[in-house]
Amino acid sequence: MITNVSLVSVWVKDIDESLAFYTEVLGFEPGDDIRMGEDFRWCTVFHPKQPELHLHLTTPSKPLSDDMIAAMRRAQDEGGLPGVGLHVDDCRATYQELKAKGVEFLQEPEERPYGVEALMRDTSGNWMVLVEPHDYTPEDFAGVDFSG
Repeated sequence: MITNVSLVSVWVKDIDESLAFYTEVLGFEPGDDIRMGEDFRWCTVFHPKQPELHLHLTTPSKPLSDDMIAAMRRAQDEGGLPGVGLHVDDCRATYQELKAKGVEFLQEPEERPYGVEALMRDTSGNWMVLVEPHDYTPEDFAGVDFSG
């Protein structure tokens, strides 16, 4: 029986750089960091308030096909890969704090039917969303245009 989600992979360009970003900038804790042979590194981070869920920082590599690795790297270079969504207590304050640390933002905090949202990138170009959630109903979305 499945009891929870314990691991989510995040595709990164450089594991060391990403490990520093997630721990030093975002406040995650280091998890496992194990080298398995010449070509594979198992590196995870977790948020101190949610230690049961680890983010696996991994590069596109074998056993993926060469074509898939190339496609993943192109998507990373274009900034087209999704990352993770992060709940925050105060989206505007978190935005200011992270912007001061040099984090690239694609969207400043904006009111949405579900809360205040800002969109940023990690050091590998992955989109990450910060959300300060609030209660909503399906009716709150009527007539809302999210196309840009």
